[in-house]
Amino acid sequence: MEHKMRLHNDPFIKIKNGTKTVELRLNDEKRSLVKIGDTIEFTNRSNEETIIVDVIDIKKYNSFEELYSHFNKIEMGYNEEDIIDPKDMEKYYTKEEQDKYGVLGIVIKIKED
Repeated sequence: MEHKMRLHNDPFIKIKNGTKTVELRLNDEKRSLVKIGDTIEFTNRSNEETIIVDVIDIKKYNSFEELYSHFNKIEMGYNEEDIIDPKDMEKYYTKEEQDKYGVLGIVIKIKED
């Protein structure tokens, strides 16, 4: 199954260059349909460029705090000099949404032709 998701430019570029290998999402109705072996077509919000990735693993957590303790910052799309904070995800998902649905670390790899 192929899923479609939109991304801001920075995480899109990091997925494209292979440094960001974990996509962080809420485990809501839409994302709970994503399974290992599926593909995701990411669309860059700034220029509509697309990239297709394979889903190679899915890790489910109760919170972004828990998720952040299982992956390194580069995999999650941060820069080496960044100080990471799970609260960063609250600009996308409220604490109430996180508590209701839980969160996902979708492990991805650029699809090879």
